[in-house]
Amino acid sequence: MEGTILTASVSETEAFGAELARKMIANPKLPPFIALFGDLGVGKTAFVRGFTSVISPSSAVRSPTFALVREYPASPRPVFHFDMYRITGEEDLISIGFDDYLSRNGICLVEWSENIAEFLPQSYLRVTIEKDDPALPDHRRITWKQIGGAT
Repeated sequence: MEGTILTASVSETEAFGAELARKMIANPKLPPFIALFGDLGVGKTAFVRGFTSVISPSSAVRSPTFALVREYPASPRPVFHFDMYRITGEEDLISIGFDDYLSRNGICLVEWSENIAEFLPQSYLRVTIEKDDPALPDHRRITWKQIGGAT
């Protein structure tokens, strides 16, 4: 599974997150780990907000910048939303219980995955969000690709 989409607003970025959540529900072979890559302010949290609106509709998604992880209850699987911006190594991951979250059979959405690239699971969805036009501040290019696993 891979592709590219252009979005022209925050709501379109959220809509793509929701679409990917629906695909994950429909295809249980997709890995329940989404590694988000992209600069500050590109819309990673907007993507998570859209995704979570499908899996845990009553949850109010906020950036976990200071909390490092937020949990959104859902059935059959909770959503764990991580912000790895301040994570600098394995000790930091251990201190937030990263492995414990991975073992809880939830869906992990990880912002700033570039900071933990060596600790990503063998199978995950890589989602990269980039600004694609300096003259249009809300335009984004979103690419996604499944790494490892069967599709």
